[in-house]
Amino acid sequence: MSSSLPRFLFPKPFTTDFTIHNLPYGVFKHHRGSSSSGRIGVAIGDKILDMRVLAEKKLVHSSLCSSTLNAFMSEDKSVWSATRSTIQNLLSDDGPKSLWHNKALLSEAVVNQSDVDMLMPVQIGDYTDFYASEYHAANVGKIFRPNQEPLLPNWKHLPVGYHGRASSVVVSGTPITRPSGQLKRASGQIDFGQSEKLDFEVELAMFVGGKTNSLGSPISIDNAADHIFGITLMNDWSARDIQFWEYVPLGPFLSKNFGTTISPWIVPFEAMKPFMVPLPPQDPSPLPYLQVSKGKDFLMNIQIETKMNKSVVSRTNSKFLYWSFSQMLAHHTANGCNMRPGDLLGSGTISSPEPTGFGSLLELTWNGSKPVQTGRGTRTFIQDGDSVEITGHCERDGVRIGFGSCSGVVVGRE
Repeated sequence: MSSSLPRFLFPKPFTTDFTIHNLPYGVFKHHRGSSSSGRIGVAIGDKILDMRVLAEKKLVHSSLCSSTLNAFMSEDKSVWSATRSTIQNLLSDDGPKSLWHNKALLSEAVVNQSDVDMLMPVQIGDYTDFYASEYHAANVGKIFRPNQEPLLPNWKHLPVGYHGRASSVVVSGTPITRPSGQLKRASGQIDFGQSEKLDFEVELAMFVGGKTNSLGSPISIDNAADHIFGITLMNDWSARDIQFWEYVPLGPFLSKNFGTTISPWIVPFEAMKPFMVPLPPQDPSPLPYLQVSKGKDFLMNIQIETKMNKSVVSRTNSKFLYWSFSQMLAHHTANGCNMRPGDLLGSGTISSPEPTGFGSLLELTWNGSKPVQTGRGTRTFIQDGDSVEITGHCERDGVRIGFGSCSGVVVGRE
């Protein structure tokens, strides 16, 4: 099988994030006819391969006829892998089953990305956000608790997380309305009003899949990776002034549940394997249920860039996380919590050791004391009309894999 992009779809190899090495899944709808339902697609170059067309011709798994990815996610990883191989063979320009040899099917199955709208790819049942970056957690501790240790005593013993709101997870491009909540003023007065410290959070997220666990049966750390269907970019918008007042003792609530944005494209976990890097030294050593056999746990080396009003404000990398997705999933289910295909787990804000790689305005501006330059002037926090776009990619040995765009514009409340 040729490693290059098929010449009939994209003639210049490695000039796109969506190469044959990637093949991310998404759900799209044709511009024509607002009543048309979503269709599962795979991105290749600036095109989309329509999975419903291929499934109806029994070329790929029948679950890909659906309007969301949940049914396909519920299949075993062997089905995911076999489907991926089939798609690669169909897109290869030198294989006997190549679409290159079937111009009629090619015409029917391939659409332009510019001719479609991207939809929410998954019906998300539950959403959990973690707090897995030591650099971010330490920075937040220094800002919110300046006279205490930056990390709370439990932080290096378990992946700290909280349950978010699945109903307010939206696909890239969806406007975000400025939230309201209780605010504690400098005078000590408590008011109700719109957040004045609206922020972004640069995150990765994983979608859970496979034959997941029943209630009361944990997912073991050694099997956790088998339940990672794919990876997407995420922006967990945060209202820092609301958060500061409400997060003790039970954590974020109104400061987080008003909106979370994900990319429309989910990169298969299998595509990420060439870009794995070892976990950092974890001291103290985690308890046995969080310890993976040597060499079997990992982080991903994904370079992530954030633009605010089209100006770069942060460059970080997911290799700077402390806890892995396998550890997050094993901990999440250690008490017997049952997961379902399509559940979403966020990494929490990803910050690098250097200030240029901080993953939120809270850190970049040090809670508003150091404004940053954007395409619409300096900012301490997000103003109405401001846009935030997160992109990410991996690159190794001439192969590039990207995640598309995770973007949103903040609008004022009427």
